Amino acid sequence: MTGTPNKTPIHIVHTEASLGWGGQEIRILTEAAGMIRRGHQVTLLCPPEAKIFTEAKTRNIPVVALPIGRKNFSGLLAMRRWLKANKADVINTHSSTDSWLVALASVGLSHPAAIVRTRHISAPIPDNASTRWLYKSATQHIATTGELLREQLIKQNGYSPSQITSVPTGIDTEHFVPGDKTTARETLNLPQDAKIIGIIATLRSWKGHQYLLDAFAHLADQNTRLVIVGDGPQHAALQTRITELKLNDRVTMPGNQLDVLPWLQALDIFVLPSYANEGVPQAILQAMLCGLPIISTPIGSILEAILPEQTGLIVEPKNAQQLQEAINRLLLDPELCKVLGSAARARAQEKFGLEAMLDKMEVIFNNAATHG
Repeated sequence: MTGTPNKTPIHIVHTEASLGWGGQEIRILTEAAGMIRRGHQVTLLCPPEAKIFTEAKTRNIPVVALPIGRKNFSGLLAMRRWLKANKADVINTHSSTDSWLVALASVGLSHPAAIVRTRHISAPIPDNASTRWLYKSATQHIATTGELLREQLIKQNGYSPSQITSVPTGIDTEHFVPGDKTTARETLNLPQDAKIIGIIATLRSWKGHQYLLDAFAHLADQNTRLVIVGDGPQHAALQTRITELKLNDRVTMPGNQLDVLPWLQALDIFVLPSYANEGVPQAILQAMLCGLPIISTPIGSILEAILPEQTGLIVEPKNAQQLQEAINRLLLDPELCKVLGSAARARAQEKFGLEAMLDKMEVIFNNAATHG
């Protein structure tokens, strides 16, 4: 989609049914805050028990609690009542449940808002009549978090290329910068003399933590530490696996962190061995901006950020042996780490800045509001 941002303020409504916390929710709040700074009115609709509800209040983003965590009649009625009582120019939906509730609740409204659907992950979309109605008729435009996700919808689902725009998540290039490793480790009570490998991700199975643990357990260099930042449904299973591998004294799990910057600045190597459902992960972009050497997999749109052997190393998904070899390679080659980290930072600064994301989404929102 092309065009220039319309400077007339519009009312952008974000909906999110998910109760979880990860890159998707962080992007919604970051984007919302950016649009508010640009003079637009922004409202977030989400379940009251969702973490994003509390985080939105903390960040001074207007938020309304609605019972939209499930696809049911009460959620549909609540959504329709809100839409009838409040004028919105565009509604940006983010998960399956809220997308369906918004689309169905909008049917028959005298002046329905244009619907923009953001696809954050690479999971396939069902090809049936109801889903085609949702995406091709009820939704005016689709934003994906990577070009590969866009191509997937065009090739596999037959959606019109003109209806879909790839908008990678933008990262604050002024906040995420290389820092003093000694200071960061001192602040976080991490050892100064060890090589520290880290992952920042919601503890979901498909993020590949278990393969990272298996690879880490078999490293030749025992003077290494692993930091697993985040929380999620796999927390107990990962703790059990750490105990089984006898790694309790070498693995740190600090949980979710309000600011991950010091944790990134404390690392020597960043790893994200996902095997499904990725767009362009924010954690990878943050690590790139911090100048870290990165190891990841060719899942989703990760290769739009990581150029193999140029800005990082790529291994097969679910392959602990390859992951171990890649980590060993970086541990033994400090010069390669510097080269990869420097190139990664340059690429992230050029391609994945916050303002670029806001520019693209502003065009999408304004065009949808104008032609909806």
